[in-house]
Amino acid sequence: VQLQASGGGLVQTGGSLRLSCQASGRTFSYLGMGWFRQAPGKEREFVATISRSSGLTYYGDSVKGRFTISRDIAKNTVYLQMNSLKPEDTAVYYCASSGYSGEISPERYHYWGQGTQVTVSS
Repeated sequence: VQLQASGGGLVQTGGSLRLSCQASGRTFSYLGMGWFRQAPGKEREFVATISRSSGLTYYGDSVKGRFTISRDIAKNTVYLQMNSLKPEDTAVYYCASSGYSGEISPERYHYWGQGTQVTVSS
């Protein structure tokens, strides 16, 4: 599976961005898609995940109520709508695929995109 993330950029506090993750290759082999982020000097943090079949979603505590993950199965694309952005959301955002659904640990994800930078200015 190859993953291509896009949509990052610079936004002011309170603004919105939508990230996209296009999957190609053996797309039938994954059951879950997730978003993670990593800020400089910090560990990779779980953001959200969605089940490919059921659409069931899980979110990290720091983004609940502000971020929404969704999928378009026909386009093999997963989205992350980010609203009410805060400076602490600044990070490189990665999409990843897993052979399992509902996973929040990065170790359970096998394929990763290249990352897209999100910067929120105060």
